[in-house]
Amino acid sequence: MALNILEAARRVIASVVITALLRVFRFFSAWKTAVPSAIKRVPPVGNPLLLLSATQLAKKIRRKEVSSVEVVQAYIDRIQEVNPLLNAVVKDRFAAALQEAAQVDKLIEEETGGEEVLEDRLPLLGVPLSVKESFALQGMPNSTGVITRKAILASIDAAMVALLKRAGAIPLGVTNTSELCMWLESHNHLYGIANNPYDLERTPGGSSGGEGSILAAAGSVIGVGSDIGGSIRMPAFFNGIFGHKPTPGIVSSEGHYPPASGRHDEYISNGPMCRYAEDLLPMLKIMAGPSVHMLSLNTKVDLKKVRFFSIPDDGGNSKSYPVSKELIDIQRKVVERLEADLGVKVEEVRIPELRYSFEIWSTYMNLPDKEGKPPTSMAELMGEPGRPVWPLWEILKSLMGKSNHTIPAIAFALTQMSCQSEPSPFIIQLRESLQKKVDKLLGTDGILFYPSHPRVAPEHHTPLLRPYDFPYTGIFNILGLPVTQCPLGLGEEGLPLGVQVVGGKLQDHVTLAVALYLEKTFGGWRDPGASKA
Repeated sequence: MALNILEAARRVIASVVITALLRVFRFFSAWKTAVPSAIKRVPPVGNPLLLLSATQLAKKIRRKEVSSVEVVQAYIDRIQEVNPLLNAVVKDRFAAALQEAAQVDKLIEEETGGEEVLEDRLPLLGVPLSVKESFALQGMPNSTGVITRKAILASIDAAMVALLKRAGAIPLGVTNTSELCMWLESHNHLYGIANNPYDLERTPGGSSGGEGSILAAAGSVIGVGSDIGGSIRMPAFFNGIFGHKPTPGIVSSEGHYPPASGRHDEYISNGPMCRYAEDLLPMLKIMAGPSVHMLSLNTKVDLKKVRFFSIPDDGGNSKSYPVSKELIDIQRKVVERLEADLGVKVEEVRIPELRYSFEIWSTYMNLPDKEGKPPTSMAELMGEPGRPVWPLWEILKSLMGKSNHTIPAIAFALTQMSCQSEPSPFIIQLRESLQKKVDKLLGTDGILFYPSHPRVAPEHHTPLLRPYDFPYTGIFNILGLPVTQCPLGLGEEGLPLGVQVVGGKLQDHVTLAVALYLEKTFGGWRDPGASKA
């Protein structure tokens, strides 16, 4: 009884402090952004090389129709043009990239085996790549936005980065993230805040927001992200690009910071982000490495034989924002086009357990591993390589502008202090029930359309006032399902619309096939500098 009272008291204190902190932050945020920026979005793309997919670029480079140096230089020029507006690329390696591109061109000149040999051995030869800063890229910072880690440089490549480089890709630099990859905005006190190329006063999302931003602005053609609650899919949605969260366990997390702890390795997925749907599958084939045999990526998908389902919202969770009319309408248009084009029937379904998506996600994120060891706390991660921080002290420091940490990170650490030591049996039962229903619904040939977020890219810092909107993506991490985020044109304010395409476990090839269809039908990525609503 005493323990329950103590837990309740801790929850009340945490809630009161966080609410007060957010109100103060909202005041100062409104004051700081009172004067509108003269520049609203990035300039349009000028170089036609930037409008080709990675697949097309690799083919042209192999055929000597364009040099790798030309392609890499074109992307360097674009980054230098847009990054002062976006703050997406936080550290570049342009000189090294140009040297590697020159080596690629020399290799192609000397190759005697023909184009087919190069394609088989080095499918991404000479193609530029951007890398989320939380992944180790040799010689580049690997801080994940933590000031005390600013001097840490990666000595080796993360496993999947190494695979992409081995396939011929040339990294241009590393991109901005949220602090410790645990927030809806890519903002930290080491690098600052990243902006959305469609509207510089809006967020590109998190935690792979720098990736989403620079890709959408045509400063990169392919990139990589990590996703434990929507960190690939929300930035892909907010920035109008494609992103794929693979079935968990397919792409290695080795070389990612922070490392998985507790049961996080069951929920985290690392995957490709790109502007063109045709690049998703070849990237996943490379990134999966030795686990690629677990997927059926070479299997041709007949969409007329796929069973389609649609869920318009989570059923009314009081914590999350209602799904906007324009997102409900665009999902309905997806259904209508599928039925008209393919002659299929898309069934609208409701699953009541989805109302508890946040409670399920937060409960399972805090579960201990099989040995009983809990996840590393946010306070510990924020203090590394030293001692854990004290969240209440960081709040006071933050109000005086003296904290090294962002308000979301501090609030997350404070919330963890108030978490129950034992998971709710009710939530455990809900998750088990939800898992059974969704697995039965999708099987090996089912696809589910589900909103990516309740609204289009929000203005900077406003996610602090609606922190429970991410479970639209986060629930599928807990369910262990592959999801492809697909752009669906622009909405009323000229901001990207989109939808999540969810498949059964290990059925990544089916969601990727649907992504190709949706790109052809709805137009895919739009140049933010030239786009209108």
